[in-house]
Amino acid sequence: MLSERRLQVLRAIVQDYVGTEEPVGSKALTERHGLGVSPATVRNDMAALEDEGYIAQPHTSAGRIPTDKGYRLFVDKLAEVKPLTAPERRAIQNFLDGAVDLDDVVARTVRLLAQLTRQVAVVQYPSLTRSTVRHVELLALAPARLMLVLITDTGRVEQRMVDCPAPFGETSLADLRARLNSRVAGRRFTDVPTLVEDLPEAFDVEDRGTVSTVLSTLLETLVEENEERLMIGGTANLTRFGHDFPLVIRPVLEALEEQVVLLKLLGEAKDPGMTVRIGHENAHEGLNSTSVVSVGYGSGGRAVAKLGVVGPTRMDYPGTMGAVRAVARYVGQILAES
Repeated sequence: MLSERRLQVLRAIVQDYVGTEEPVGSKALTERHGLGVSPATVRNDMAALEDEGYIAQPHTSAGRIPTDKGYRLFVDKLAEVKPLTAPERRAIQNFLDGAVDLDDVVARTVRLLAQLTRQVAVVQYPSLTRSTVRHVELLALAPARLMLVLITDTGRVEQRMVDCPAPFGETSLADLRARLNSRVAGRRFTDVPTLVEDLPEAFDVEDRGTVSTVLSTLLETLVEENEERLMIGGTANLTRFGHDFPLVIRPVLEALEEQVVLLKLLGEAKDPGMTVRIGHENAHEGLNSTSVVSVGYGSGGRAVAKLGVVGPTRMDYPGTMGAVRAVARYVGQILAES
């Protein structure tokens, strides 16, 4: 276990390196931070931290920089999440309140996160498998053609055309709409198939073919939309950190193009807590020089998806964690009110 003083030295090294982009020396630490000890003592502490693998010397006669292990300890023990200022909170609320639908919410969230953190922002769309049905609408377009509109509790809207085997009257359509909503409204998508399997039997024989066709379309929609969707923004922000990537930036960009990689980075949506993956903790080799900060968002204490940012390991962790958490909270409120 590190002593309290050495933890303070490590915190100071992380803060200075993130702020200045320059390796940190003992003289600078004693001048900038009230450590209450001599530069010689700080040098001894830095030597111990280096022996333990928390800091490293990038080249001879230079100061020290944090390693992945050092950033990990900083995040776990030393960092206090930086709360957003009142103007920042108002700006988030005003920006997100103007959204007109789910696509707009996700697009605005990506732009906002990228601007607030100056990193790459990644937002996962709410998954239908973790959503509930708010309403199913059926609209007659022609005697034997309907439109099925599926609306989720997260504001997601899915539309499908249904070609009926026979004309379907307005009375039967109203009856189907009412019976369908009485069974599935407010229920989880995963429960829908068993809730509607015997519904055709409630209709006259001549209408059962159309009812079965509508239900098939509804269930196909659930299967088709199980595929996770993401939106990414702010990739150009990486160009500001060219010297933070030891080789070239290309492997990072290539990894960010892989949706499967990004989904794994964000982690399971069912785990709503804040996750910080640092450097080599990221399984994808192209992202070994980056850190990922992610958190779940949703309403009623239930996460339906995740959002987060990707940036260099030399990251303002307290500020980034605060921004990600605040944006997730506002997005959850919008979904709850939509």
